[in-house]
Amino acid sequence: MKKIEHIGIAVNDLEEANKVYAAVMGKPHYKTEAVVSEGVNTSFFEIGESKIELLAATSEDSAIAKSILKRGEGMHHIAFAVDDIEAEIKRLKNEGFQLLNEQPKTGADNKLVVFMHPKEANGVLIELCQEIR
Repeated sequence: MKKIEHIGIAVNDLEEANKVYAAVMGKPHYKTEAVVSEGVNTSFFEIGESKIELLAATSEDSAIAKSILKRGEGMHHIAFAVDDIEAEIKRLKNEGFQLLNEQPKTGADNKLVVFMHPKEANGVLIELCQEIR
């Protein structure tokens, strides 16, 4: 693990959340992106070497929609940057952790991603992400 890559925040209204976080951070988001496979629209803010990723559902059956329905808006996950996602998957499995997807998939912001089940990390959804080369 190299660093905290981003913190994901589930929101109902991406446009309104962008206004809030732009005011908080003192600068606008630098990018928006649809991740069709996950049923979300995302927006990214940079803060130092890390990012805040706002996530809004595009369909009622997406993981974000279900999360908001169950827990409300708020922190959804913490993502860690890794150099070799395959090696990290193997390491975590050897440690006995349950992964939600054992094969990396394409995520937002030019990343390969894999998620660790929240029950494995005190209720926090952990994302590992590697820059797509």
